Amino acid sequence: MEYRIYKPNLKKIKPKKVYEYLFKNYDGVLEYINKTSYPKYLYWDRIRYKAKPKDLTAEEFWYAIKIVRKAQSIDSPIKSESSKFFSWIKLPKLEEFFHEMDMNTGGSLFDFSKDINQGNKFKFITRGVMEEAIASSQLEGAITTRKVAKELLRSGRKPRNKSEHMILNSYVTMKKIEEEYGKSNLDLENIFELHRMIVKDTIPENEAGRFRKDEEDIIVGNNENTIYHTPPKINFLNQEMVRFIKFINDDLETKFIHPVVKAIMIHFWLGYLHPFTDGNGRLARALFYWYLIRKGYWAIVYLPISKMIKKSWAQYRDAYIYSEQDDFDLTYFIDYNVQKIELASKDFKDYISAKASLNKKMSSLAHSKYNLNDRQIQLLQYLYKNHEESTTTSLHMKINEISKITAIKDLKFLKEKDFLDTKKRGRELYYYPTENIEQLFKH
Repeated sequence: MEYRIYKPNLKKIKPKKVYEYLFKNYDGVLEYINKTSYPKYLYWDRIRYKAKPKDLTAEEFWYAIKIVRKAQSIDSPIKSESSKFFSWIKLPKLEEFFHEMDMNTGGSLFDFSKDINQGNKFKFITRGVMEEAIASSQLEGAITTRKVAKELLRSGRKPRNKSEHMILNSYVTMKKIEEEYGKSNLDLENIFELHRMIVKDTIPENEAGRFRKDEEDIIVGNNENTIYHTPPKINFLNQEMVRFIKFINDDLETKFIHPVVKAIMIHFWLGYLHPFTDGNGRLARALFYWYLIRKGYWAIVYLPISKMIKKSWAQYRDAYIYSEQDDFDLTYFIDYNVQKIELASKDFKDYISAKASLNKKMSSLAHSKYNLNDRQIQLLQYLYKNHEESTTTSLHMKINEISKITAIKDLKFLKEKDFLDTKKRGRELYYYPTENIEQLFKH
Protein backbone atom coordinates (compact mmCIF):
# COMPACT_ATOMS: atom_id res chain seq x y z
CA MET A 1 0.00 0.00 0.00
CA GLU A 2 1.38 3.40 -0.99
CA TYR A 3 1.56 5.93 1.82
CA ARG A 4 -0.09 9.25 0.96
CA ILE A 5 -0.20 12.33 3.18
CA TYR A 6 -3.65 13.71 3.92
CA LYS A 7 -4.49 16.91 2.03
CA PRO A 8 -7.45 19.15 2.89
CA ASN A 9 -10.13 19.91 0.32
CA LEU A 10 -9.47 23.48 -0.86
CA LYS A 11 -11.95 23.50 -3.74
CA LYS A 12 -14.60 25.33 -1.74
CA ILE A 13 -12.21 28.09 -0.65
CA LYS A 14 -13.05 31.58 -1.89
CA PRO A 15 -9.66 32.95 -3.06
CA LYS A 16 -10.85 36.58 -2.93
CA LYS A 17 -11.37 36.42 0.84
CA VAL A 18 -7.94 34.88 1.43
CA TYR A 19 -6.11 37.31 -0.86
CA GLU A 20 -7.82 40.23 0.87
CA TYR A 21 -6.66 38.96 4.26
CA LEU A 22 -3.10 38.68 2.97
CA PHE A 23 -3.06 42.02 1.16
CA LYS A 24 -4.41 43.96 4.15
CA ASN A 25 -2.82 41.67 6.78
CA TYR A 26 -6.13 41.32 8.59
CA ASP A 27 -5.85 40.00 12.15
CA GLY A 28 -2.08 39.85 11.71
CA VAL A 29 -2.41 36.87 9.35
CA LEU A 30 1.19 37.24 8.13
CA GLU A 31 2.49 36.96 11.70
CA TYR A 32 0.47 33.77 12.15
CA ILE A 33 1.93 32.42 8.90
CA ASN A 34 5.49 33.19 10.02
CA LYS A 35 4.93 31.00 13.08
CA THR A 36 4.27 28.02 10.81
CA SER A 37 7.88 28.16 9.59
CA TYR A 38 9.68 28.78 12.87
CA PRO A 39 11.05 27.02 14.79
CA LYS A 40 9.92 24.22 12.44
CA TYR A 41 8.53 24.27 8.90
CA LEU A 42 5.09 22.67 9.33
CA TYR A 43 2.70 20.75 7.11
CA TRP A 44 -1.11 20.83 7.24
CA ASP A 45 -1.33 17.93 9.72
CA ARG A 46 0.22 20.21 12.38
CA ILE A 47 -0.93 23.61 11.11
CA ARG A 48 -4.62 22.68 11.31
CA TYR A 49 -4.29 22.74 15.12
CA LYS A 50 -2.21 25.94 15.33
CA ALA A 51 -3.45 29.41 16.26
CA LYS A 52 -4.86 31.35 13.30
CA PRO A 53 -6.93 34.49 12.54
CA LYS A 54 -10.35 34.07 14.13
CA ASP A 55 -12.32 34.66 10.90
CA LEU A 56 -10.43 32.10 8.82
CA THR A 57 -11.14 28.40 8.80
CA ALA A 58 -8.17 26.03 9.12
CA GLU A 59 -8.50 25.27 5.40
CA GLU A 60 -8.53 28.97 4.48
CA PHE A 61 -5.49 29.56 6.65
CA TRP A 62 -3.67 26.69 4.91
CA TYR A 63 -4.67 28.18 1.54
CA ALA A 64 -3.13 31.50 2.62
CA ILE A 65 0.05 29.73 3.73
CA LYS A 66 0.33 27.97 0.38
CA ILE A 67 -0.01 31.31 -1.45
CA VAL A 68 2.78 32.88 0.62
CA ARG A 69 5.05 29.84 0.31
CA LYS A 70 4.59 29.70 -3.45
CA ALA A 71 5.46 33.41 -3.74
CA GLN A 72 8.66 32.90 -1.71
CA SER A 73 9.79 29.64 -3.34
CA ILE A 74 12.94 29.22 -5.43
CA ASP A 75 13.28 26.43 -7.98
CA SER A 76 15.96 23.86 -7.26
CA PRO A 77 17.67 21.87 -10.05
CA ILE A 78 16.08 18.66 -8.74
CA LYS A 79 13.49 17.37 -11.18
CA SER A 80 10.72 14.94 -10.30
CA GLU A 81 9.76 12.08 -12.59
CA SER A 82 6.65 14.11 -13.49
CA SER A 83 9.03 16.80 -14.86
CA LYS A 84 8.20 19.30 -12.09
CA PHE A 85 11.11 20.87 -10.22
CA PHE A 86 11.40 20.74 -6.45
CA SER A 87 11.45 24.22 -4.92
CA TRP A 88 12.57 25.62 -1.58
CA ILE A 89 12.22 28.70 0.60
CA LYS A 90 15.17 30.54 2.10
CA LEU A 91 13.75 30.79 5.62
CA PRO A 92 14.85 33.87 7.64
CA LYS A 93 16.55 31.70 10.27
CA LEU A 94 18.93 30.32 7.66
CA GLU A 95 21.01 33.50 7.56
CA GLU A 96 22.10 33.06 11.17
CA PHE A 97 22.66 29.36 10.58
CA PHE A 98 24.84 30.01 7.51
CA HIS A 99 26.92 32.50 9.48
CA GLU A 100 27.46 29.97 12.26
CA MET A 101 28.51 27.28 9.78
CA ASP A 102 30.83 29.60 7.87
CA MET A 103 32.53 30.76 11.07
CA ASN A 104 32.91 27.32 12.62
CA THR A 105 32.98 24.31 10.32
CA GLY A 106 35.36 25.94 7.88
CA GLY A 107 37.90 26.65 10.59
CA SER A 108 38.82 25.85 14.18
CA LEU A 109 35.27 24.80 15.09
CA PHE A 110 33.45 26.17 18.07
CA ASP A 111 36.35 27.89 19.78
CA PHE A 112 38.32 24.91 21.03
CA SER A 113 38.63 25.18 24.78
CA LYS A 114 42.05 26.13 26.07
CA ASP A 115 41.85 22.94 28.12
CA ILE A 116 41.65 20.83 24.95
CA ASN A 117 44.89 20.21 23.13
CA GLN A 118 44.68 21.43 19.50
CA GLY A 119 46.74 18.40 18.58
CA ASN A 120 43.70 16.25 19.33
CA LYS A 121 41.96 17.45 16.15
CA PHE A 122 42.37 14.12 14.39
CA LYS A 123 41.00 12.21 17.37
CA PHE A 124 37.89 14.35 17.30
CA ILE A 125 37.61 13.64 13.57
CA THR A 126 37.95 9.90 14.22
CA ARG A 127 35.25 10.11 16.90
CA GLY A 128 32.92 11.95 14.52
CA VAL A 129 33.55 9.56 11.64
CA MET A 130 32.97 6.55 13.92
CA GLU A 131 29.72 7.95 15.30
CA GLU A 132 28.49 8.83 11.79
CA ALA A 133 29.37 5.41 10.38
CA ILE A 134 27.59 3.62 13.22
CA ALA A 135 24.43 5.75 13.20
CA SER A 136 24.16 5.91 9.39
CA SER A 137 24.33 2.10 9.23
CA GLN A 138 21.82 1.70 12.06
CA LEU A 139 19.42 3.94 10.12
CA GLU A 140 19.62 1.41 7.29
CA GLY A 141 18.99 -1.61 9.50
CA ALA A 142 22.33 -2.50 11.10
CA ILE A 143 21.46 -4.23 14.37
CA THR A 144 24.14 -3.81 17.00
CA THR A 145 24.87 -1.66 20.02
CA ARG A 146 26.99 1.47 19.84
CA LYS A 147 29.43 -0.12 22.32
CA VAL A 148 29.96 -3.24 20.19
CA ALA A 149 30.24 -1.13 17.04
CA LYS A 150 32.91 1.13 18.55
CA GLU A 151 34.82 -1.91 19.78
CA LEU A 152 34.73 -3.29 16.22
CA LEU A 153 36.17 -0.07 14.77
CA ARG A 154 38.71 0.50 17.53
CA SER A 155 40.07 -3.05 17.61
CA GLY A 156 40.29 -3.60 13.87
CA ARG A 157 38.87 -7.14 14.19
CA LYS A 158 36.96 -8.72 11.31
CA PRO A 159 33.16 -8.17 11.13
CA ARG A 160 31.10 -11.11 12.36
CA ASN A 161 27.80 -10.41 10.60
CA LYS A 162 26.07 -8.19 8.03
CA SER A 163 25.42 -5.38 10.53
CA GLU A 164 29.10 -5.18 11.46
CA HIS A 165 30.07 -5.23 7.77
CA MET A 166 27.71 -2.28 7.18
CA ILE A 167 29.30 -0.27 9.99
CA LEU A 168 32.88 -1.04 8.97
CA ASN A 169 32.08 -0.25 5.33
CA SER A 170 30.54 3.10 6.26
CA TYR A 171 33.56 3.93 8.40
CA VAL A 172 36.05 3.03 5.64
CA THR A 173 34.02 5.05 3.11
CA MET A 174 33.84 8.10 5.38
CA LYS A 175 37.59 7.94 6.02
CA LYS A 176 38.24 7.68 2.28
CA ILE A 177 36.05 10.70 1.65
CA GLU A 178 37.74 12.70 4.39
CA GLU A 179 41.28 11.73 3.35
CA GLU A 180 41.03 11.27 -0.42
CA TYR A 181 37.77 11.75 -2.31
CA GLY A 182 36.98 15.09 -0.67
CA LYS A 183 39.89 16.70 -2.52
CA SER A 184 38.58 16.28 -6.07
CA ASN A 185 35.53 16.11 -8.32
CA LEU A 186 33.47 12.95 -8.61
CA ASP A 187 32.43 11.15 -11.76
CA LEU A 188 30.07 8.22 -12.21
CA GLU A 189 32.83 5.65 -11.73
CA ASN A 190 33.83 7.32 -8.42
CA ILE A 191 30.22 7.03 -7.25
CA PHE A 192 30.21 3.36 -8.23
CA GLU A 193 33.46 2.90 -6.27
CA LEU A 194 31.97 4.54 -3.19
CA HIS A 195 28.89 2.33 -3.53
CA ARG A 196 31.03 -0.79 -3.72
CA MET A 197 32.82 0.30 -0.53
CA ILE A 198 29.55 0.88 1.32
CA VAL A 199 27.90 -2.44 0.39
CA LYS A 200 30.96 -4.70 0.41
CA ASP A 201 30.07 -8.20 1.69
CA THR A 202 26.47 -7.13 2.45
CA ILE A 203 24.72 -7.64 -0.91
CA PRO A 204 25.36 -9.93 -3.89
CA GLU A 205 28.53 -8.85 -5.66
CA ASN A 206 26.71 -8.41 -8.99
CA GLU A 207 24.53 -5.67 -7.43
CA ALA A 208 27.44 -3.57 -6.19
CA GLY A 209 28.61 -0.60 -8.24
CA ARG A 210 25.80 -0.66 -10.76
CA PHE A 211 22.37 0.94 -11.09
CA ARG A 212 19.25 -0.98 -10.15
CA LYS A 213 17.01 -2.34 -12.90
CA ASP A 214 13.30 -1.64 -13.37
CA GLU A 215 12.48 -5.35 -13.10
CA GLU A 216 14.07 -5.50 -9.64
CA ASP A 217 11.10 -3.48 -8.30
CA ILE A 218 13.06 -1.58 -5.65
CA ILE A 219 10.86 0.44 -3.28
CA VAL A 220 11.33 2.36 -0.03
CA GLY A 221 8.96 1.07 2.64
CA ASN A 222 8.59 -0.71 5.95
CA ASN A 223 8.02 -4.25 7.14
CA GLU A 224 4.25 -3.72 7.07
CA ASN A 225 4.19 -3.38 3.25
CA THR A 226 3.73 0.40 3.38
CA ILE A 227 5.46 2.06 0.42
CA TYR A 228 6.91 5.50 1.19
CA HIS A 229 8.69 6.07 -2.12
CA THR A 230 8.76 4.38 -5.50
CA PRO A 231 12.04 5.30 -7.23
CA PRO A 232 11.80 6.64 -10.80
CA LYS A 233 12.27 4.43 -13.84
CA ILE A 234 15.78 3.66 -15.02
CA ASN A 235 15.58 5.86 -18.14
CA PHE A 236 14.80 8.89 -15.98
CA LEU A 237 17.51 7.84 -13.51
CA ASN A 238 20.14 7.67 -16.26
CA GLN A 239 19.20 11.14 -17.53
CA GLU A 240 19.14 12.74 -14.09
CA MET A 241 22.39 11.19 -12.85
CA VAL A 242 24.17 13.18 -15.58
CA ARG A 243 22.69 16.37 -14.14
CA PHE A 244 23.28 15.18 -10.57
CA ILE A 245 27.00 14.69 -11.20
CA LYS A 246 27.25 18.13 -12.80
CA PHE A 247 25.47 19.60 -9.79
CA ILE A 248 27.74 18.03 -7.17
CA ASN A 249 30.80 19.16 -9.14
CA ASP A 250 29.41 22.73 -9.42
CA ASP A 251 29.18 22.35 -13.21
CA LEU A 252 25.40 22.73 -13.45
CA GLU A 253 24.36 26.32 -14.03
CA THR A 254 22.20 27.48 -11.13
CA LYS A 255 21.72 30.55 -9.00
CA PHE A 256 23.97 30.68 -5.92
CA ILE A 257 23.03 28.07 -3.33
CA HIS A 258 24.82 28.10 0.01
CA PRO A 259 27.11 25.02 0.23
CA VAL A 260 25.27 23.65 3.28
CA VAL A 261 21.89 23.81 1.52
CA LYS A 262 23.49 22.36 -1.60
CA ALA A 263 24.91 19.44 0.40
CA ILE A 264 21.42 18.80 1.82
CA MET A 265 20.02 18.89 -1.73
CA ILE A 266 22.63 16.33 -2.80
CA HIS A 267 21.52 14.13 0.10
CA PHE A 268 17.87 14.43 -0.97
CA TRP A 269 18.47 14.10 -4.71
CA LEU A 270 20.35 10.81 -4.43
CA GLY A 271 17.73 9.52 -2.00
CA TYR A 272 14.96 10.47 -4.44
CA LEU A 273 16.67 8.87 -7.46
CA HIS A 274 17.55 5.81 -5.35
CA PRO A 275 19.96 4.52 -8.01
CA PHE A 276 21.08 1.29 -6.30
CA THR A 277 19.42 -1.83 -4.94
CA ASP A 278 20.81 -1.08 -1.46
CA GLY A 279 23.02 1.44 0.33
CA ASN A 280 21.34 4.56 -1.09
CA GLY A 281 20.79 6.26 2.27
CA ARG A 282 24.34 5.66 3.47
CA LEU A 283 25.77 6.89 0.17
CA ALA A 284 23.50 9.97 0.16
CA ARG A 285 24.68 10.96 3.64
CA ALA A 286 28.31 10.23 2.72
CA LEU A 287 28.03 12.53 -0.31
CA PHE A 288 26.62 15.24 1.97
CA TYR A 289 29.93 15.11 3.88
CA TRP A 290 31.97 14.82 0.68
CA TYR A 291 30.56 18.04 -0.74
CA LEU A 292 31.09 20.08 2.44
CA ILE A 293 34.64 18.80 2.89
CA ARG A 294 35.36 19.69 -0.72
CA LYS A 295 34.02 23.21 -0.14
CA GLY A 296 36.35 23.73 2.82
CA TYR A 297 34.03 22.79 5.69
CA TRP A 298 36.50 20.19 6.91
CA ALA A 299 35.33 20.33 10.52
CA ILE A 300 31.91 18.98 9.49
CA VAL A 301 33.40 15.51 10.03
CA TYR A 302 33.35 16.25 13.77
CA LEU A 303 29.55 16.29 13.60
CA PRO A 304 27.81 12.91 13.28
CA ILE A 305 24.54 14.13 11.72
CA SER A 306 23.12 10.60 11.43
CA LYS A 307 23.37 10.22 15.20
CA MET A 308 20.83 13.05 15.50
CA ILE A 309 18.69 11.71 12.63
CA LYS A 310 18.53 8.30 14.31
CA LYS A 311 16.86 9.89 17.32
CA SER A 312 14.00 11.11 15.11
CA TRP A 313 13.86 8.61 12.27
CA ALA A 314 10.11 9.09 11.69
CA GLN A 315 10.63 12.83 11.19
CA TYR A 316 13.47 12.09 8.75
CA ARG A 317 11.16 9.82 6.77
CA ASP A 318 8.37 12.42 6.88
CA ALA A 319 10.72 15.16 5.65
CA TYR A 320 11.27 13.10 2.51
CA ILE A 321 7.56 12.33 2.14
CA TYR A 322 6.33 15.90 2.68
CA SER A 323 8.91 17.23 0.22
CA GLU A 324 7.78 14.82 -2.46
CA GLN A 325 4.03 14.89 -1.85
CA ASP A 326 3.36 18.52 -0.84
CA ASP A 327 3.85 20.18 -4.21
CA PHE A 328 7.56 19.20 -4.33
CA ASP A 329 8.40 21.58 -1.47
CA LEU A 330 12.00 20.72 -0.56
CA THR A 331 11.92 23.14 2.40
CA TYR A 332 10.69 20.33 4.68
CA PHE A 333 13.85 18.30 4.05
CA ILE A 334 16.18 21.30 4.23
CA ASP A 335 14.62 22.53 7.47
CA TYR A 336 14.83 19.08 9.07
CA ASN A 337 18.51 18.67 8.21
CA VAL A 338 19.40 22.17 9.40
CA GLN A 339 17.84 21.30 12.75
CA LYS A 340 19.90 18.09 12.95
CA ILE A 341 23.13 19.92 12.06
CA GLU A 342 22.41 22.42 14.84
CA LEU A 343 21.77 19.57 17.30
CA ALA A 344 24.97 17.82 16.24
CA SER A 345 26.85 21.09 16.74
CA LYS A 346 25.43 21.44 20.25
CA ASP A 347 26.25 17.81 21.01
CA PHE A 348 29.85 18.38 19.94
CA LYS A 349 30.12 21.56 22.00
CA ASP A 350 28.83 19.69 25.05
CA TYR A 351 31.31 16.91 24.38
CA ILE A 352 34.23 19.34 24.17
CA SER A 353 33.05 21.13 27.31
CA ALA A 354 32.92 17.84 29.21
CA LYS A 355 36.34 16.87 27.90
CA ALA A 356 37.77 20.25 28.88
CA SER A 357 36.35 19.96 32.39
CA LEU A 358 37.75 16.46 32.76
CA ASN A 359 41.15 17.51 31.44
CA LYS A 360 41.35 20.50 33.75
CA LYS A 361 40.52 18.34 36.76
CA MET A 362 43.25 15.79 36.29
CA SER A 363 45.76 17.21 33.83
CA SER A 364 47.83 19.14 36.35
CA LEU A 365 48.19 16.20 38.72
CA ALA A 366 48.78 13.67 35.94
CA HIS A 367 51.50 15.78 34.38
CA SER A 368 53.28 16.99 37.49
CA LYS A 369 53.00 14.09 39.91
CA TYR A 370 52.98 11.14 37.51
CA ASN A 371 54.65 12.69 34.43
CA LEU A 372 52.01 11.30 32.05
CA ASN A 373 51.79 12.41 28.44
CA ASP A 374 48.58 13.40 26.64
CA ARG A 375 48.08 9.95 25.10
CA GLN A 376 48.29 8.28 28.48
CA ILE A 377 45.92 10.79 30.07
CA GLN A 378 43.34 10.29 27.32
CA LEU A 379 43.53 6.53 27.69
CA LEU A 380 42.95 6.80 31.45
CA GLN A 381 40.01 9.13 30.84
CA TYR A 382 38.46 6.57 28.49
CA LEU A 383 39.01 3.67 30.90
CA TYR A 384 37.66 5.74 33.80
CA LYS A 385 34.36 6.15 31.94
CA ASN A 386 34.43 2.56 30.58
CA HIS A 387 35.58 0.38 33.47
CA GLU A 388 35.01 -2.92 31.64
CA GLU A 389 37.05 -1.92 28.58
CA SER A 390 40.69 -2.69 27.89
CA THR A 391 43.38 -1.83 25.36
CA THR A 392 46.29 -3.49 23.60
CA THR A 393 49.55 -2.33 22.12
CA SER A 394 48.17 -2.55 18.57
CA LEU A 395 44.98 -0.67 19.50
CA HIS A 396 46.96 2.08 21.28
CA MET A 397 49.16 2.36 18.17
CA LYS A 398 46.17 2.64 15.84
CA ILE A 399 44.24 5.24 17.84
CA ASN A 400 47.23 7.50 18.37
CA GLU A 401 49.05 6.78 15.09
CA ILE A 402 52.30 6.01 16.88
CA SER A 403 55.01 3.35 16.56
CA LYS A 404 54.90 0.02 18.36
CA ILE A 405 57.87 1.01 20.53
CA THR A 406 56.13 4.22 21.67
CA ALA A 407 52.87 2.35 22.37
CA ILE A 408 54.66 -0.28 24.47
CA LYS A 409 56.48 2.45 26.39
CA ASP A 410 53.20 4.30 27.11
CA LEU A 411 51.42 1.21 28.41
CA LYS A 412 54.34 -0.20 30.43
CA PHE A 413 54.76 3.15 32.20
CA LEU A 414 51.05 3.18 33.15
CA LYS A 415 51.39 -0.36 34.48
CA GLU A 416 54.46 0.64 36.53
CA LYS A 417 52.36 3.45 38.07
CA ASP A 418 49.63 0.87 38.91
CA PHE A 419 47.03 2.47 36.64
CA LEU A 420 46.89 -0.62 34.43
CA ASP A 421 47.00 -4.38 34.97
CA THR A 422 47.61 -7.01 32.30
CA LYS A 423 46.08 -10.30 31.26
CA LYS A 424 47.12 -12.47 28.33
CA ARG A 425 44.40 -13.73 25.99
CA GLY A 426 45.84 -15.97 23.30
CA ARG A 427 48.86 -14.20 21.90
CA GLU A 428 47.63 -10.71 22.78
CA LEU A 429 48.42 -8.88 26.01
CA TYR A 430 45.45 -6.84 27.25
CA TYR A 431 45.73 -3.85 29.59
CA TYR A 432 42.88 -3.31 32.07
CA PRO A 433 42.17 -0.35 34.38
CA THR A 434 42.89 -0.58 38.09
CA GLU A 435 41.13 1.20 40.96
CA ASN A 436 43.96 3.75 41.03
CA ILE A 437 42.45 5.44 37.94
CA GLU A 438 39.34 6.27 39.96
CA GLN A 439 41.50 7.74 42.73
CA LEU A 440 43.28 9.92 40.19
CA PHE A 441 39.99 11.41 39.02
CA LYS A 442 38.82 12.10 42.56
CA HIS A 443 41.70 14.45 43.33
